[in-house]
Amino acid sequence: MKKITFIGAGSFDFTRELVRDILTYPAFQDARICLMDIDEERLSWSKRACEKLKAAGNYPAEIEATTDREKALEGADGVVITVLTAGPEIFRTDIEIPARYGVDICVGDTRGPAGIFRFLRTAPVLLEICRDIERICPEAYVLNYTNPMALNCRYLQEMTSLKITGLCHSVQHTAKMLADWIGADICDIDYTCAGINHQAFYLRYEWKGKDAYPLIRKAVESKEVYNEEQVRNQLFLHLGYYPTESSGHNSEYYPWFRKRLDLLEKYCTHSTGWNPGEHAYILKEYFRRSDEWKKDIQEWLGKEEIDLSRGQEYAACIFNALFGDYTPFNFNGNVRNLGYIENLPYGCCVEVPVTVSEKGFEVHRVGKLPDQIAVMMHTSASSEELAVKGCILGDRQAVYHACLFDPLTASVLSMDEIQKMVDEMFEANKEYLPQFD
Repeated sequence: MKKITFIGAGSFDFTRELVRDILTYPAFQDARICLMDIDEERLSWSKRACEKLKAAGNYPAEIEATTDREKALEGADGVVITVLTAGPEIFRTDIEIPARYGVDICVGDTRGPAGIFRFLRTAPVLLEICRDIERICPEAYVLNYTNPMALNCRYLQEMTSLKITGLCHSVQHTAKMLADWIGADICDIDYTCAGINHQAFYLRYEWKGKDAYPLIRKAVESKEVYNEEQVRNQLFLHLGYYPTESSGHNSEYYPWFRKRLDLLEKYCTHSTGWNPGEHAYILKEYFRRSDEWKKDIQEWLGKEEIDLSRGQEYAACIFNALFGDYTPFNFNGNVRNLGYIENLPYGCCVEVPVTVSEKGFEVHRVGKLPDQIAVMMHTSASSEELAVKGCILGDRQAVYHACLFDPLTASVLSMDEIQKMVDEMFEANKEYLPQFD
């Protein structure tokens, strides 16, 4: 019997969906699923959801719930981390302080000043978790879902000896979106995608062995398709390769979409995709969820029938390849760049193709990115290296430099203004950043 532990299991949607996927594999239908969270109320709701999944599928699995992290980790073969540090009241400073200086942020969970300070708060918590894993179940495979993905993974891969990778759903979701645009079945699509998290691009996208980019370009000529993802389609039309993450996310990684009101109106307001680029989109969602999360959960639990079919997340497929029925699986993982992408900084965190099997993770070499893609990513990856350095050493100046070279921030502010903004963000976060005392 295998044991899979969820740290941060109060993340209801993620936990429910990942447990559902795990239980679809015969090798895991009798698994021990251990849910751990420090929030007892949220934990209890997640346990009820998992029990509902177990009953619906008539699975013999054991569902456990505990607030004791050490107990949860004992005997774990796999660990999923989905923690969220702090809450909306501190998240809002990530968005509102830059906004006062003219830096308009949509999500703020990946990079730039908001993503960097989110990382600085999160890193000590993740390290504590990983130190427990090193001590209690050092052979466990660790899958991180906590953002900012690249920063967190780069930090943990530097600070620990664990078998850890980070997972994001943007690659497979975008691949399906593009397939739908050209009328293809996703099963007939083959691609190579690489870059850094939330800034990866499809270097190759083929339908039944033929280059599908001409078809995608034709589809984007349609007003309906273009309007669905305006920012991403602009990037594609100008750079020649399609990016993985939503328009709202992408709008804040570059200097071209959010630095003026007219650009915000043109590119970040009228798209029909799930996140066009609205100011503080995710922050508003956090506050909505804080008021409505229990109602949303109760509605799901009240459904007479639930869908048990496997979703698009990677975690269950990875665990199955490692210690289930050992069927190899290909995915995009977040790993240190040990020469996998030649024209990005050595050692930075990259998102590249990985094959997982009972032998572990086999990372595939990509070679060089197209020059125009590499230029953009190099700036972001180098900024992330500075942020990680700042976190490890407690170096405020390195954090400032990381924000200084953020493309959006630099397009709006002077160096002195960025320094003042960073100082203000440190002051707002001082309770959460003891490493900088």
